[in-house]
Amino acid sequence: MKLIDSILADAPSIATLRRDIHAHPELCFEEERTADLIARALTEWGIPVHRGLGKTGVVGIVKNGTSDRAVGLRADIDALPMTEHNHFAHASKHPGKMHACGHDGHTAMLLAAAKHLAKHRNFDGTVYLVFQPAEEGGGGAREMIKDGLFEKFPMEAMFGAHNWPGMAAGQFAVKSGPVFASSNEFKITIRGKGSHAALPHNGIDPVPVACQMVQAFQTIITRNKRPIDAGVISVTMIHTGEATNVVPDSCEIQGTVRTFTIEVLDLIERRMRQIAEATAQAFEATVEFEFSRNYPPTTNHPKETEFVRSVLGDMVGAHNVHEFEPTMGAEDFSYYLLEKPGCYFLIGNGDGSHREGGHGMGPCMLHNPSYDFNDELIPLGGSMWVRMAETWLNSPKP
Repeated sequence: MKLIDSILADAPSIATLRRDIHAHPELCFEEERTADLIARALTEWGIPVHRGLGKTGVVGIVKNGTSDRAVGLRADIDALPMTEHNHFAHASKHPGKMHACGHDGHTAMLLAAAKHLAKHRNFDGTVYLVFQPAEEGGGGAREMIKDGLFEKFPMEAMFGAHNWPGMAAGQFAVKSGPVFASSNEFKITIRGKGSHAALPHNGIDPVPVACQMVQAFQTIITRNKRPIDAGVISVTMIHTGEATNVVPDSCEIQGTVRTFTIEVLDLIERRMRQIAEATAQAFEATVEFEFSRNYPPTTNHPKETEFVRSVLGDMVGAHNVHEFEPTMGAEDFSYYLLEKPGCYFLIGNGDGSHREGGHGMGPCMLHNPSYDFNDELIPLGGSMWVRMAETWLNSPKP
């Protein structure tokens, strides 16, 4: 494994920063303290800082030489709205907020790279260090782009990574094409007519209407969508009624839709709307159909994916760079890939045995209250970003 000596030497101090961030988690667009910590560290290392994109975003600019070439590296910085079950020294000090997805670790790996890049500058061009807020549902990538990220900091390509529990530390996973799904939400309100439950013929019961809809939605997946196309419709909430002897006058259905392509998403939304409206009409009820498109699919670009595979293979050996099995989870790095070539890949976080005494019960999985980032990844992740930036900027322009 080819790690950079200076990053190995700095890893303990970067881990201290990581644990500070972990202990003080901040939710989307509230990352003021985290942004201050990042900006302060970058400034100490002589890196110019731009703040305010996406409200709390931070961009560090590391330049060298005369080339106008530039590459972007991204780390997300926000936490999740959940209570941590760990009790070690760096556990969250704020109930209801937790770094349960490793964004503290993503930030630490990019900070480790930033310090080395600023000190050594073995490249000709510019590295933009993008510390992005609000990945967890806030669309911070979209907001940074809206605020002029690519106009203010023109870059040829953008790269990002996510830690992956269950994959061994020292291993990576990469894939061209769709790797994370689109994330979408629906809310369907069925309006009938309330009545006494003993006299249901006097009303229009929205509950059987909802049951028919939920069952019929799955035929979109099994009978409308091509079997080789991926798609998920999950009804996750049904709310209705206040008493056992009353037929309610309304029922609300909510859930999520996931796809790897916009074409399949268009099909699912269209058919869900048709089924909802026709089913309500058949039962003499009315319906209000709401469909919100949140994150688009995360689709890696072929050339940039092969670039990442090559750099990682040189670092850890090709046998430690696996094929990324696509997931129906979602990631707002997708917005960058709609605007710029790039690649989003995985870095193994291990099996959880790195956690210190005082960790909670349960596996060290993403979005789990017993999760903690593996600090052993800091020198590997920092070296990874440095090698990627140097290789990109010192190679012939694509």
